[in-house]
Amino acid sequence: MRRVVLAAAVLLALVSAAGAQVTGRTITLVVTVAAGGGTDAMARIIAEQLQERLKQPVVVENRVGGGGSVGPASVARAAPDGQTLLFLSTSAAISKWLHKNVPFDVVADFAYVARAVTMPVLLLAHPSVPANDVRELIAYAKLHPGKLSVGTPGVGSPHHLAAAMMNTAAGIDVTHVPYRGTGPAMNDLLGGQISLLWAAPPPVMPFVTAGKAKALAIASPQRLSDYPNLPTLAESGLPGFSVELWQGVAAPAGTPPEFVARLESEIRQIVAQPDVRQRLHALGAIPNYADGATFRRIVSDDHERFGKVIRDAAIAPN
Repeated sequence: MRRVVLAAAVLLALVSAAGAQVTGRTITLVVTVAAGGGTDAMARIIAEQLQERLKQPVVVENRVGGGGSVGPASVARAAPDGQTLLFLSTSAAISKWLHKNVPFDVVADFAYVARAVTMPVLLLAHPSVPANDVRELIAYAKLHPGKLSVGTPGVGSPHHLAAAMMNTAAGIDVTHVPYRGTGPAMNDLLGGQISLLWAAPPPVMPFVTAGKAKALAIASPQRLSDYPNLPTLAESGLPGFSVELWQGVAAPAGTPPEFVARLESEIRQIVAQPDVRQRLHALGAIPNYADGATFRRIVSDDHERFGKVIRDAAIAPN
């Protein structure tokens, strides 16, 4: 009898293993930008780690276009079976306010899994600007309305919203100059064609170290350990000022809660790994896990907050 029971147990284990292999279909992680950039690299780190931990294939698929709406819309329409995920970025939270007929609802159409990273934005000044901190900059801008200009990587970018928020919060008039990316904007800051620049820290801090630009403040909620002497905007006369880019994972609304919970746990552990943190940090990201409920609240809050900034700045949807 013992041998029969043992044989049955072995057979059941083999059948279960075979069933797991059959049902372990490929998971697709959709990224809304082209391959090769920082966001794509972060998504591939997460996908690689998920594949290793879930023991099933996880592939990254770049779905671009539609002002960044093609990828999120495709995931919102996908079957909620756990086979399709979205690497969600801040741009998705503001898409509705910048584009007409956006084919997804960033709050209602997704099951939020976890936030993985955040990326702060930094305010730089050309050395000729007679201000060494934000308070001095505001005072100068009020005495010389319209004289200063600020570059960003483009209209409607979080950097642009930071510039608009600062104008409103400080009661100043600094002219916005949009560029196609940080590189061209940084070149014009170095050349003195623009006075100020909003940018992510890693690519621009070498110019600060070399004395070719001045770092005035960072828009993170707290000071960063990498730049402990760099004050926040909030402690520089603009209480509550915070603009952070974030990246995280979401699934189609209706995805089984047990699958979402499993992914949430895996991402929490992935982001905590020292080697993963180092790789993400090298891309300019701060590993900053938040669970699904918190991530949903962050997205919803930013959606409303940035929507108001966009409307107040009269940025028309295209």
